[in-house]
This record gives sequence, structure tokens and C-alpha cells, in this order.
Amino acid sequence: MSKTNRSPIVVVLGHVDHGKSSILEAIKDLKITQKESGGITQHIGAYEVEHQGKKISFIDTPGHEAFSAMRSRGAKVADVAILVVAADDGVKMQTKEAIKHAQKAQTPIIVAINKIDKPEANVERITQQLAEEEIYLESIGGKTPSVQVSAKTKQNLNDLLEMILLVSEMENLESDPTALAEGVVIESQMDPLKGPTATIIVKDGTLKRGDIVATYSILGKIRSLEDFQGKAIKEAGPSTPAVVYGFSGVPFVGEEFCVFEDSESAKQFIDDSVSKRKQIEKKEVKDGQDSLNIIVKSDFLGSLEAIEGMLSEINQDRVVLNVLKLEVGDVNESDVKLAKSSNALIFAFRVKVASNVRNIIERDEVPVFTFDIIYELLEKVKESMEESIVLRTERVDLGQGKVLAVFFNGKGYQILGCNIFTGEVKKKSKIELFRGDEIIGKGKVTEIKLGNKNVERVAKGEDCGISYEGSVRAEEGDVLVFFIEEKESIDGLVAK
Repeated sequence: MSKTNRSPIVVVLGHVDHGKSSILEAIKDLKITQKESGGITQHIGAYEVEHQGKKISFIDTPGHEAFSAMRSRGAKVADVAILVVAADDGVKMQTKEAIKHAQKAQTPIIVAINKIDKPEANVERITQQLAEEEIYLESIGGKTPSVQVSAKTKQNLNDLLEMILLVSEMENLESDPTALAEGVVIESQMDPLKGPTATIIVKDGTLKRGDIVATYSILGKIRSLEDFQGKAIKEAGPSTPAVVYGFSGVPFVGEEFCVFEDSESAKQFIDDSVSKRKQIEKKEVKDGQDSLNIIVKSDFLGSLEAIEGMLSEINQDRVVLNVLKLEVGDVNESDVKLAKSSNALIFAFRVKVASNVRNIIERDEVPVFTFDIIYELLEKVKESMEESIVLRTERVDLGQGKVLAVFFNGKGYQILGCNIFTGEVKKKSKIELFRGDEIIGKGKVTEIKLGNKNVERVAKGEDCGISYEGSVRAEEGDVLVFFIEEKESIDGLVAK
């Protein structure tokens, strides 16, 4: 077993619109020329560049949502995290979440302060805001390196690549190219022509054609491999991204894969993993809880896994979120039927509603929500959870009064002279009408008069006039029991 240095694997995180994709595209333009097999001709979720004779692999995923999904499955996929912060905008909510994701994964952070070409850029403000999140840059004596860049002008991108190599050198990244390969699935889908397709990153060993592989859920035999430019390759070594064909089904993003000596060992590994997962108990709806059923459809399995991971972080103390289906593909008739039968909402991320089911959706009044941004989908789920709460009411007894006289009878309306002999009566109080020991009707107080004045309340010992609305007419000698019903307040749903 011989360990050698391997190249770093880098993920780019940060707030939406701060330039994550722009930086990745600018690095591609800078380092991958058109004469190199025509540049990048397909999106596979990762690519490789060379700087100063050393390779760097970038994970080109849907930002830290997918990174979070990978981390939630226990996979430490990246060696270095680039935290992108726009110099003209500052630290935002997604920036803070990206910091937490990287810290939980114990991944070294390099801050890329982007858009420094803009006149409103304020690097000092960014530095201060990051310090408030306990990210102390080297420029103020901290330990976190930073590089000021512009994806638009490509300014200092080479400096960023050099910083990546420096940080990864300090991490002392090693692997054994001769070992059986291990790695992580970073993107997957069902190709209509080639079948189950997965983009993987090899973390250790070398993956070859013909290798028997398994994740905790899927078995496979590598039929073919392609590099990030779509060129067929025979093998993929440490830190290399590749597209592989040969899995028996679509593996989940964030699953770790291993190569096995034979099919029996691989099947046993899956059986053991399935057995462990079956031990996880499903949450039940307890007394005092409400529930919300949802169906989630997405364009890629990577996005689906990201959504699943973020849904699992919603506080469910009051509302149990039941995800009935998580599936790649357009919203179809079976989704609508399931939603109708289970009173569920459908959330669609970057997919279409099949034309043949639109009429069914309208006819059955099934709620379908479509989104292009994961966070907007998440906020709508939270909002729907709050709306699903059945607000409980608590009765508060106020007092009692005796009907002394009936001054006016109208249709469902009376003016009564009353003596309040316990507690008090308030305007808009509800009424239970007693005749003897029996409740004979219910109503409400619409107005109270003390003398000639309209008042809001009358206390024990006072005689007053009450405007009473009810289904049963009151008579002299009846007793009125006054009460109100108070609804509980809703506590907001937040991430854990």
C-alpha cells in the first residue's frame, strides 16, 4: 500500500447572485481552452483544471444545497470550500448557512470576495461582517485566507487557484492509486439512451472499467467511463471526476461508493446497509400535533437530495411533515391521484406539469406549486405547514347574569334587562342560555348599555341592558352564562 499526494477537490459555496457560477465559468474560460477536446461540451457536475502543473477538481453542483445533502450522508466530498461573497452586497443568510455547512464538514474555507471591479465594492465591510460570523481573515490577523477577485474581468483568478493549492498542500492530501476505488456520487440521473448515469469523484484508489461497485442502495458493474469533457477513459484515479455507466439503478447524490472483489461481497454490503436503514423508525403524529402531506418532484436527483436534506431540518414539534413521494421527473397523473387521495400538496422544482394532467389538477383542485429556487420551495413548505395547523381554542368563563325583563323581540334578536350576579359580561361575549338546569340555546352579546351609555363591560352587582342574538328566545328568569374563546398563537417554523 503506497500513499501518494493527490490533487484537491473544491466546492464553491455562497449566497445566490454573489457569483458562484460566474467564478466557475471564468476559471473554465481561463484554464480550459477550446483546443482541448472542444472545451466542456456537457454538464456533468464536476470538472478539472491544471495550474502550475498541478490539477484541481471543482464540483459544479447546485451550490451548498447539494453540498449539504452530501454531508448529511456522511460523505466528506470536498477538501476545500470557496466561500463567495459579493463585495457590493455583503454577508447574507445563505452566506451564513454556507459557512455552517463547511464548518460542520470540517472543510477549510477560502473566502473569494467577488465583484471588486464594481465602484460600490466595500472589502472592509465584508471583512467586518465575516468576523461577526467568526470567520477572521488573514488581513486582520486571522487564519482564514481570502482573495479579492472579479469573475467579470478574471482579475486575480490565478491568485485564487494558487491559494487553493497552498491550502491543500497544508492539508497533506494523500491516496493510494493501487487500492480498490472509493468515492462519492455527486450527480445522477436516468439517461433515456444510456440508462442510469452517475457523476462520481474518486477519493482513493483507481476506478476501472469492469469494476464491481456498490453504494448502500445500488449495485453496479462499470460498463464505461467518461472524463468531464465527454471523452472515453479506461480509468479514473484519485480526485478525478468521471461519468460512469453500469449502475443497476440511479444512485443517490452524496452516497459513497466502493469497489468490491466480487458481486457477492457487494450484495452483502447493500443487504447490511438496507437492514440498518430499516431500523430507523418513522415519526408518528402524536396528540397535539398536526400533519402535512407533500409530494416533491425535481429535475435531477442531486436537487431532490438537496431538497430532502433541507426539509429534514425543519422543526416539526407542532407539525409532522409527511413526504409521500420524492421523485425525479415531471408532475404526472399518478402524482395527482396520490395527492387527491391523501390530501397532499405537490411541490415541483424545475420540472413541468404534464399537459395531459392539467385538466385533472383543475378538476380535482389539487394544489401544485412550481419553483426554480430551492429556498423559495422551502419557504412555501414552511408557510403551508403553518397554514395546516388547526388552531385550538380555549374557553374562558367570564360571569353570569339573570334575565330580569325582555324589552324587545326581533327575528333572532332581543334586548334584555339583566342583573350580573357573578364575574362580568363583555361586549362580543358568547352566551349559553340556561332555563333551570338545562342549556336551551346559545348566542352572543352584540351591545351592552349601562343607563343610556354604550359600554364595553359590566361587572358583578350591576343591572344593564344587553343586545342578545341567538337561536332561542330568552325569557324572564333565564340565566345567561358569559364566556369567550381564545385561539392559541402559532410559533414560527424554523430550521434546527
